[in-house]
Amino acid sequence: MLATIKSSITQSLTQALAQVAPEISHPILLERPRDPAHGDVACNMAMQLAKRIGTNPRALAESLITNLPDNPDIAAVEIAGPGFMNIRLTDAAKQSVVSEVLKNPAVYGLTQTHAGEHVMIEFVSANPTGPLHVGHARQAALGDTLGSVLASQGFDVYREFYYNDAGQQIANLAISVQARAKGLGVDDPTFPDGGYRGDYIMDIADDYKAQKTVNGVTATGDVDNLSDIQAFAVAYLRREQDLDLQAFGVAFDNYFLESSLYTTGAVEQTVKRLSELGHTYDEGGALWFRSTDYGDDKDRVMRKAEGGYTYFVPDVAYHVNKWQRGFTKVINIQGTDHHGTIARVRAGVKASDVGVADGYPDYILHKMVMVMKDGVEVKLSKRAGSYVTLRDLVEWTNKDAARFLLISRKADTEFIFDVDMAISQSDENPVYYVQYAHARICSILEKAGVEVSANINAAALAPLTAKTETHLMKLMSEYPDTLAAASNELAPHHVVYYLKDLAGAVHGFCGSKTERVLTDDLAAKTARVHLLAAAKDVIANGLNLLGVSAPIRM
Repeated sequence: MLATIKSSITQSLTQALAQVAPEISHPILLERPRDPAHGDVACNMAMQLAKRIGTNPRALAESLITNLPDNPDIAAVEIAGPGFMNIRLTDAAKQSVVSEVLKNPAVYGLTQTHAGEHVMIEFVSANPTGPLHVGHARQAALGDTLGSVLASQGFDVYREFYYNDAGQQIANLAISVQARAKGLGVDDPTFPDGGYRGDYIMDIADDYKAQKTVNGVTATGDVDNLSDIQAFAVAYLRREQDLDLQAFGVAFDNYFLESSLYTTGAVEQTVKRLSELGHTYDEGGALWFRSTDYGDDKDRVMRKAEGGYTYFVPDVAYHVNKWQRGFTKVINIQGTDHHGTIARVRAGVKASDVGVADGYPDYILHKMVMVMKDGVEVKLSKRAGSYVTLRDLVEWTNKDAARFLLISRKADTEFIFDVDMAISQSDENPVYYVQYAHARICSILEKAGVEVSANINAAALAPLTAKTETHLMKLMSEYPDTLAAASNELAPHHVVYYLKDLAGAVHGFCGSKTERVLTDDLAAKTARVHLLAAAKDVIANGLNLLGVSAPIRM
């Protein structure tokens, strides 16, 4: 519902309450009726206030309706059930969304509700040990779209990629490249245990021996220099991941290196602070963190008896760093396999006593993706050696299809990415269905020959009263609330659901035999052209938030 209409109805109900019970002050909550046949707006304030006022809900609802001031947006108010007030809007109120959109299409649905609030979203954060896989692709789509959704509500959004460029996996990468550079095949019995076997390792080895320069790192070609091999391999894979993300339309404001937490002493400082605050103890030669004091199910080892820190310690240091950089709201998007780290990271940051609130940081955990192609599950990629890559998805389909489909479900639900469906030109393909709605409107507007006015007046929109027209206008008016809900719930899939519904309304209207746009009735034609022009803009806005194109022809 448009903010102006919501405001006017709220004001009228407030005035009615002041007449009925001047001593009562109560916030007005407006909702959508579950059944559209019951009206356009619902309010249950009579049920909430009846006991305080000393009457029954239906009687209070009747009194409130009687005292409602005249409002040009309200056509009727009906009482339902034990005391719900169902409000029906006037035709002019419903039609006003068309002029609201066309007045300034680029900002329709956007608000400054959270202006001045900073939020960091950390996502993808892949180890630079191989190509990005389909799980990273889902993260990329989720994180980038969520960033756009939050920005639509006024947040200052900062996207960060955390490179895990330290630890055993990086060491395994180096010895894998070294083995290939020395001529060992992946099936050779002396090939390193835990080594990486994808074709990309051979590509890195070849470029290393050719002494190429990648991302500012020049290979020495010395196959015995493991340190040089590691530096080159990490630089090589960082470049490959960057190219994949560029092809996917994802950009980051910052790339943070895990290794920097060690070189700057942040890890040591974090451990020292936790120890000084009394949150650690020694046992069995290891240093333990009392994470159970902060809700974890058991205490955690920080420094192993044989030396070296466990993997959650740099994670704590990293999140203390985020807080110190001024990010009081942080959202991490990770796979469900990271579920066990949430409690200990939150505990470590809280115990560091830097001022974070409980529950810092926020997490969105996503389940992995199954890829189907030609009716069978695809498990392997020659490029990666063991999994389907982000690049595979884009090459098999396209950026638009991959991004749209990967956020078309809640993050915590299983998802099957059907390659054949993703490239099909049918109503069963949701991205095609939505993009075609936009292209279909463009085609109709081109044929109509009516100039769209950004200042269309209410009288010109008056013919828009048919069921298909009012349904389309109703959905367009829900776009701002959809963005607000997607932001508040950290649920970008709401935008996909909304666009599919809006596209369905467009196709329903365009397929109507009675509400034809290309008609000799100039008044009806003009009104319907502006209706479709507004719908086109809303679809384009929504697709833009998803990082998906809005084609004018298909």
